[in-house]
Amino acid sequence: MINLNIYFAGEMMSFIEMNEITQKDYEKFFKKHREVNIGNTKVKLQEEWDISEYGPTKDYKNEQETVWSFPDRGNWATHKGNYRGNWSPYVPRNLILKYSKKGDIVLDQMVGSGTTLIECKLLNRNAIGVDVNHDAIMVCCDRLNFNYSPNGGNKLEIKTYVGDARKLDKIESESIDLIATHPPYARIIAYTKQRTEGDLSNLSIRKYVEEMQKVAYESIRVLKPNRYCAILVGDTRRSRHYVPIAYRIMQKFLDAGFILKEDIIKRQWKMKGTREKWRSKENDFFLIAHEHLFVFRKPDHTEELLKYKNSIATSLLK
Repeated sequence: MINLNIYFAGEMMSFIEMNEITQKDYEKFFKKHREVNIGNTKVKLQEEWDISEYGPTKDYKNEQETVWSFPDRGNWATHKGNYRGNWSPYVPRNLILKYSKKGDIVLDQMVGSGTTLIECKLLNRNAIGVDVNHDAIMVCCDRLNFNYSPNGGNKLEIKTYVGDARKLDKIESESIDLIATHPPYARIIAYTKQRTEGDLSNLSIRKYVEEMQKVAYESIRVLKPNRYCAILVGDTRRSRHYVPIAYRIMQKFLDAGFILKEDIIKRQWKMKGTREKWRSKENDFFLIAHEHLFVFRKPDHTEELLKYKNSIATSLLK
């Protein structure tokens, strides 16, 4: 794996070059490893899956409003909730159906256990998944290891890479139809035990926001004009006071040139970290039980931005 030295705003930074992990790489890995460690959690690799359902129940209707709540996180296909911090499959499913069409290319550059890519496979979208954690990519490949071809659909191309969301060096500019990703939140859940280049889960809040700015610029580079980038971000507390990480990240994406399309509030359920830390305590604050799902649009190169002046960074109007 090669480190790339890149200058960003005058600062030299080191990035991990994207390295594709193929089905053969996964099969070779599985012969020697039946589980992996993601931070402090052991995650078993399944290889063979007994799948009874390939989507939510028939009575489920796609979301129509800006408050989403999924008490039942969704366990169809190979979705499992044993990977801490992975998002409910209802989230990428709604985004994929709303903002892409069959055959489009969807990117999740912080793919984790592969929830987004599983939904792409089920919904007939091509996909690219990237994660800085090699073991996370193996979990992702494991959960993609099932056969599904509805209605004799066209053969999909789903690729997985170990790589850095801040420098997607193997993805061409303006080649992606939709970005849907759920990044880590500044030391709330650590996904690697030792320091790993490009791992944003172990950074201070200030440094995390700085590095997410680079993710924002890389996102707008690879996304096609007039297409969408969706990112789910949560907040935290420090010294018993609220820290609005999500809005700081939102501003970085606006500064990169995106237009804010939606701010969706997603209700959190079964919050393991929050329950363990604060249960049976008298608190002088409310427990955080929501996240922000920001949907951004990349404007067309010839688009007049003045009419969006209240939904973009003011610097874009200068």
